[in-house]
Amino acid sequence: MIGIYRLLTRWWTAFALAISLAMLGAAHASERFLGLSPCNLCLKQREVFWGAVTISLIATLWAVITRASRGTPRIAAFLLFAVFATGAITAGFHSGGEMKWWSLPATCMAAKDVDLEGLTALAFGGGETPRVVMCDAVTWRFLGLSMASWNFLISSGLAIFSLLAAKRPKDARAPKP
Repeated sequence: MIGIYRLLTRWWTAFALAISLAMLGAAHASERFLGLSPCNLCLKQREVFWGAVTISLIATLWAVITRASRGTPRIAAFLLFAVFATGAITAGFHSGGEMKWWSLPATCMAAKDVDLEGLTALAFGGGETPRVVMCDAVTWRFLGLSMASWNFLISSGLAIFSLLAAKRPKDARAPKP
């Protein structure tokens, strides 16, 4: 068990890269194949994972190219902590709005920006009617939790593990003689 912990914390950025890509893949698959259109806050939560992909990809490549025997840089794990904590806060805010614990801002009214071409096409009857997705409407649940709630739990776990990876013990960072 300790060996798995050392492996995960030592190469956390590679694991964070895989998990972030999986989360983005699941979000895009639910949109494409299940027809679940994202709201503005859903799109903001995706931006967090794109940030995590960028940080973890650069750190993992750096460690592989430089043959880092100590694993990926700890600063990258600290940055991932900040990114995933931001994602948890955003998802928690979204989830709380879905549960009607507080009101969500007016910017949560539509998922897509309105552009002149789209309005012109709609006015002349050639465009599709834009589908407005409200941020406080839950369109999918699993085990009683919405996507935003699941994202909150997953992002919180990723933030905690990123912090553990950044603060890993010295023996987990140094190669064994």
